[in-house]
Amino acid sequence: MTDSERTFLRTAIKKILPDLPELTINILEETLQSLGVETCDDFKFIEEADLLSALRPVQARKVLAALKLSCQTPESSSSSVDALPGPSTTLQSFSPQSSPSTSSINSQSPNTDWVYTFHVPWDKLPEELMQLLECGKRPCPQMRREMFRIVVHEMMRKNPCPGKRSTTEVAKKMVVKYPRSLQDIIEGDVIGTGYHSLVKQLQYRIENVKRSTTPKLRKRKHPNNESDTDEVPPEQRAAMQDTYGCINWDLKSLPLGETPDSQRQKKEQLKMMFQQNDTNTDEVKRLMKLTFYTQRKQVIQGDNIKCLLEEWPFWFNELGMAVHFKELTGIGLKETFTRNLTLKGERLLNYFNTVGVDKNKKFLQAVTTLKVMRGELSDCSVDVKEMLLLLLSYFNEKEDAMFCYVEDTCLAEEFEYFYLIGRSCFSAKRFMLCVDQNIVLDNLPSFVSAVCMMFGSYYCFNIHYPSELASTLEFLQRCFFSINPEKGTKVEKTNTSCLQVNPRVLTLIQELSDHEWRDV
Repeated sequence: MTDSERTFLRTAIKKILPDLPELTINILEETLQSLGVETCDDFKFIEEADLLSALRPVQARKVLAALKLSCQTPESSSSSVDALPGPSTTLQSFSPQSSPSTSSINSQSPNTDWVYTFHVPWDKLPEELMQLLECGKRPCPQMRREMFRIVVHEMMRKNPCPGKRSTTEVAKKMVVKYPRSLQDIIEGDVIGTGYHSLVKQLQYRIENVKRSTTPKLRKRKHPNNESDTDEVPPEQRAAMQDTYGCINWDLKSLPLGETPDSQRQKKEQLKMMFQQNDTNTDEVKRLMKLTFYTQRKQVIQGDNIKCLLEEWPFWFNELGMAVHFKELTGIGLKETFTRNLTLKGERLLNYFNTVGVDKNKKFLQAVTTLKVMRGELSDCSVDVKEMLLLLLSYFNEKEDAMFCYVEDTCLAEEFEYFYLIGRSCFSAKRFMLCVDQNIVLDNLPSFVSAVCMMFGSYYCFNIHYPSELASTLEFLQRCFFSINPEKGTKVEKTNTSCLQVNPRVLTLIQELSDHEWRDV
């Protein structure tokens, strides 16, 4: 659907049910899109059962009444509008100017029809669990497992081999009913769609049940019509990795009043200011913002880092990168990171040092070693170092894939590294950043600044996350930099690309929620 059609659909939903939570609106909009609703005329083919995956029965009937009304002639519509239950509206006024759809609605496979009338068996869940859900509290892992066991049992009575599409629809229903207890959320930040972890756990339970009944030779392949529509063809994958998390990746036109000549003049002015060590912060910000269009065009057309460094020197310091990152993603780079550090950093460390140490011996050894290395040091920068090193250890990702330690008298080799001048992360007092085999900053003022510049580089210069750092970088992205796409990946191409929230990141988020992010 086009942007105008999405706007029309969302506006129509809000007119019919103005008090509907934003999460439910998103799910309802997604449901209507999946059914093939493209124009106002398509509403006449919608049935109540189609909406039950997103709405309760009364809400579904209310929406359905308004949808049917929108398909009447103007005369009959105006005469019957007073009979509409709830806020009156005719959706005709929201319909975009477009020709009727060539295919009014996608036909539903018999294998997936059951899910639209499926009722989550809340009445079969233990009373203690239901009390927690009704109170908006998060169930403990044992109760969650019992919930998945009961729900999957009922699902498999309807279909012995539920696919991902069906599992997703059931997860949506569960989150809509009890969002405070079941949604993927950390400190108010919804992770992805908010129901990815439910989908994952339901699928795990389904696979466990099927494993005992499926012959080994056929265990890995279950033919059904519920194909995973999230998969993206290889030719499109690179573009999705580049644009992942961005809101202004490729601008279509120059800013108002700007021309190619004025862009060149501003670029030369920035270069002159840098050479003269002119630190007029407001003017640098203004010029960097006005020339964002040209900066993006040079990145997209493949200009190398050495060229960009020569032509846009301010882009490679904290001030310039902050402007570009904000224009590209809509997120303040350093301010977002430091704010989330205050909200979540200490609590994440508390989790690692209390619950995390019981997960496995290797992680316990890492925690113990870092405590010895840290010694009596105590400040925010040291906490960030410990947090990042523990994240790497938790995800079993190698420290030397992110950091390279060198002596102050050594010339750093040109590789993809975050260089620390010293023998360890805790003893280092000077930091350097290397991008695409070019050292772009050789004297960053603090570790926090270095982390922000390193992370910002992945987005500003279309660099994919290396696979050996995939989980650590995505966790930082979602929980500390607040870039939270529902789908996609920024990880470099692999043979097993998966267009959803990283399951290892989801697991940590779920464990942190079970830990209740309690005060420390």
